[in-house]
Amino acid sequence: MYTEHTDQRDKLGAPMRLTAYTDYTLRTLIYLGMRRDRLATIQDIAQLHDISKNHLMKVVHQLGLSGMVETVRGRNGGLRLKVAPEEINIGAVVRHSESDFYMAECFGPNATACHLAPACALKGVLAAATAAYLKVIDGVTLADLIAAQATAPRRPGVADIVWQR
Repeated sequence: MYTEHTDQRDKLGAPMRLTAYTDYTLRTLIYLGMRRDRLATIQDIAQLHDISKNHLMKVVHQLGLSGMVETVRGRNGGLRLKVAPEEINIGAVVRHSESDFYMAECFGPNATACHLAPACALKGVLAAATAAYLKVIDGVTLADLIAAQATAPRRPGVADIVWQR
């Protein structure tokens, strides 16, 4: 059995990789959920996470269209959650923000390149793994993530930006 790992992430059991768009979506929701009492700005979130303000604008636009986030225009404007954190299911957010869950080429709509496909068991194994992954995140709400964040050890300076602004 081949068990040698050349990448440290493999040794740690790294989860399926999400796109940066989904990562930014989740970070934005967590940030807003932790700051329910005041408006936040895209600049605040981008600066905290050191991410592109332009990318974050696309994320916030889609969150607004989805009804999860409310944007307030004007000089003192910003954004806030429009829905209670308990009502925001992380599995639904991930499904909405990811373009697909193709773990391998054989999952795609034009899956004709693999000569092993007629007798391959790998596709079924990967499909089961993806279903298990989605089942776990379907059981998590934004409120769960915020509660976990609130009890996590804080890095000096970073947590203060989120909690005290």
